Amino acid sequence: MRLPSLNALRAFEAAARLGSLTRAAGELHVTPSAVRHQIKALEDELGRPLLRRHGSGVAATETATGALGHLRRAFDALADANRSLRSPDRRPILRVSAVPSFISAWLIPRLDAFHAGNPEVTVQIDTNPQQTDFAREGVDLAVRYGTGGYPGMFECRLFSECYFPVCAPHLLDGAEPLVEPSDLAHHTLLHDAVRPRVGWPVWRDWLEAAGALDRVDPESGTHYTMSMFAYQAAVAGQGVALGTTVLSMDMLGAGYLAKPFALELPTAYGYHIVCPPERRQRPHVAAFIDWLLETAGQGGVGAEA
Repeated sequence: MRLPSLNALRAFEAAARLGSLTRAAGELHVTPSAVRHQIKALEDELGRPLLRRHGSGVAATETATGALGHLRRAFDALADANRSLRSPDRRPILRVSAVPSFISAWLIPRLDAFHAGNPEVTVQIDTNPQQTDFAREGVDLAVRYGTGGYPGMFECRLFSECYFPVCAPHLLDGAEPLVEPSDLAHHTLLHDAVRPRVGWPVWRDWLEAAGALDRVDPESGTHYTMSMFAYQAAVAGQGVALGTTVLSMDMLGAGYLAKPFALELPTAYGYHIVCPPERRQRPHVAAFIDWLLETAGQGGVGAEA
């Protein structure tokens, strides 16, 4: 069977992925008219429509959607082959995307161990907190915080989590000691999300479980847009943060933070390793995934493969 034009297939894949003929043209360094003509020629050759109008942009038709994953994997493989042919001795590059708080609190303190075992791999870290477009961004692997469910991707849960109050150790027996959960009424509550998503760990849920909701205002205190800001404020003694297992692990171990109460609540949110299935097979990506899972298990939190 004769294959369609490679340029036409690239034009279709880019337009469907980006939702725009104009943006596809920009990525491919051609005019929107050229993209339109290439896709029209491909539709004529295949005898079926591939794109439909969707709002102000375009989207793949239902019959064409199933081919997009195959096309993206094929173009990734071609890109890899091109790099190998041009630079056969070049060090493999591993591009990892993760939320900034995970990179700062967990990944960076442990990354030297991966380098020691894999000195030939160059690691590039992307702190993009949004969902990763692997094809467009050239990312090999992402670590995402959420409830899971990434259709078409290889996925495994790296960490499950619980949440609980954390504070600077000197607050435990300070002027307003933290003996009972109701004592939080005398302290500033530190929040790590201005607009929490459904199921996100929040003070209201913990206070209710602790039986202190009628004595402590769950919305009071200081609200930050990033978890690490709340932790930094807690370390500085500016209040009590709602800590999570992974992000507070090292700070608790080092004595920068303490847990005033024993109550921990599980959350549906956790950290997930996510990547396109074909990239899971690349040796340096597989090595990094294995290292993540092994290191997470050593951390005492419990990785789930």
